[in-house]
Amino acid sequence: MNILSIKNLSKTYQSGSRKLTVLDHVNFDIAEGEAISIVGPSGSGKTTLLGLCAGLDSASSGSVILNGEALENLSEDQRAAVRNRYVGFIFQNFQLLPTLTALENVMVPLELKKRKDARQKAQELLEKVGLGDRASHYPTQLSGGEQQRVSIARAFANEPKILFADEPTGNLDTETGEMIEKLIFDLNKEQGTTLVLVTHDLELAAKTQRIIQIKGGKIQEDAHA
Repeated sequence: MNILSIKNLSKTYQSGSRKLTVLDHVNFDIAEGEAISIVGPSGSGKTTLLGLCAGLDSASSGSVILNGEALENLSEDQRAAVRNRYVGFIFQNFQLLPTLTALENVMVPLELKKRKDARQKAQELLEKVGLGDRASHYPTQLSGGEQQRVSIARAFANEPKILFADEPTGNLDTETGEMIEKLIFDLNKEQGTTLVLVTHDLELAAKTQRIIQIKGGKIQEDAHA
C-alpha cells in the first residue's frame, strides 16, 4: 500500500515576467513503512518537494495523494486536518514555540487531537528521547541537540503515519547529529512510521532503504540501497 503518491508534480513561480520552474513533472510512490532520502544540491527543489508532499504548500500542477487523500482537492483547512491526522515534522531549525516549555511543546499536537492523556503521553515521549528531567525548561534554556530531541518527541506525539524530516541534523555538531539520527531511526522503526528525509548529507541518506536524487527540479535517480 502506498502512503504517498506523487504524479506529474510541478511547481513554478512567477518572478516579474520570468517564470521559474522549481519542480518539473516529478513522479514517485512511497510504500507504507519505507524509509527514503531525497538528496540534491542547494536549490534543487528538495525542500519545495517536501512542502508539497506534506501539504504545506500547493503545486502548480500534478497530484499529491497522501494516505489516499488527493491534497489538490482540499482547502487550506482540510489540508491542515490531514496533516494533524497523519503527518509528523522535524525541521532543521527546530520550530519550537518559545513561550511554551518542552512538555507543553510536545503536548500541542496531542491537545489538537483533544487527547485526555496529553500531559502524561508528552512526558513519556520526553523520557523516550532522554529529556524527562527537562520538561519544564523553555527552548532558550536547552541546547540545539536538546531542542531537536523535543521536536522529535513532538513529531511522534500524534503517532504519524509519515514523518517528514528536513535537514534534521543541519544545525548540529557531528556527535549530536549522530545521536539525533539514531533517535529518529529507532523511534521510526518502533512505531512503524514511513520516513521521508531531505538531506545533503550522503552518509545520512545511505542509512535509508532508498535514495531519490533531485537536480534542477527533476528526478535524476531513484535507487534502492
